[in-house]
Amino acid sequence: SLDSPASIARSRIMFAVRAVRPLARAAPAVRAFSEAPAASVMTLNFSLPHMNIYADKTVDRVIIPGAEGVYGVTAGHTPIVSQLKPGVVEIVHEAAGEAEKYFVSGGFALTHDTSVTDISAFEAVKLDDLDAEAVKTQYSAAASAFGSAAEGSAEKAAAGVQMDTAKAMGDALGVAL
Repeated sequence: SLDSPASIARSRIMFAVRAVRPLARAAPAVRAFSEAPAASVMTLNFSLPHMNIYADKTVDRVIIPGAEGVYGVTAGHTPIVSQLKPGVVEIVHEAAGEAEKYFVSGGFALTHDTSVTDISAFEAVKLDDLDAEAVKTQYSAAASAFGSAAEGSAEKAAAGVQMDTAKAMGDALGVAL
């Protein structure tokens, strides 16, 4: 149904993506890099609807699960807007340091020509806080709900989204579902 919560959420996401596409096409074809001076540090803003995880945090790099593929951002990165798919955001605070990993359910990432990257996710949880058995249980329950829901129903769409998210969590944890 076009009025299902999953359909409405997808419509809003696609509207936002379509709204920025004309801006990308309007840029001169010869311009490949920002005209801003090269930055030597990268700043991260990582937010959820109900809280900020990081605000104006200096980091070495961030690995982002974009809808078109996973990509990395460092200081001086070309500006980019990306829809996030369910996956792992890796934040490396220092060049030789371990990555801090968060599972995100989706959202958007914007990298500005000032070496500031804004990540706005619907939900995020530290990867270490995910329970592999709970992920397996969630996937099984969602698959069962998907199989028993009426074709084209909001319940089937919601169960499909839950299955996709649980599958991405399982992949992040290295758990076969």
